[in-house]
Amino acid sequence: MQSPRTFELSGEARMALGQILGIMTDAVMSEGISGDTSDAMTGSAPRWDLEHVLELEMRLDIPTNGSSPDVLEETSVVTIGIDDAALLLDGMAFTEVASADLPWIEMVRWTADFIATELRQHWTDDEWRSLAAR
Repeated sequence: MQSPRTFELSGEARMALGQILGIMTDAVMSEGISGDTSDAMTGSAPRWDLEHVLELEMRLDIPTNGSSPDVLEETSVVTIGIDDAALLLDGMAFTEVASADLPWIEMVRWTADFIATELRQHWTDDEWRSLAAR
């Protein structure tokens, strides 16, 4: 975990991130791909480390579909690194591209923008540039 930060996430935010992580897991499992980058803009198959995706899902304490409605109201304190946030942002970009022809694309775009803003705020622009340079 690189440059870890601890902050609160609502149950709804964790559920939304859980959906993204689920899509990422499905994509990796269906393609049998493992790696550490993806090319969502070209629509090519993602290359995510499945272990990282699953470990992040566990650390975020993602509510399951069978959870009680009260779970959505619970706020949890989570610790994630900038590499975890970058993985989530990459998954959101992949999801956005994959949803381009669906009728609810505007909701997907709004959600992606909202989550990106929420995640990016915990690290400085210099930290993001440093990560991108690696």
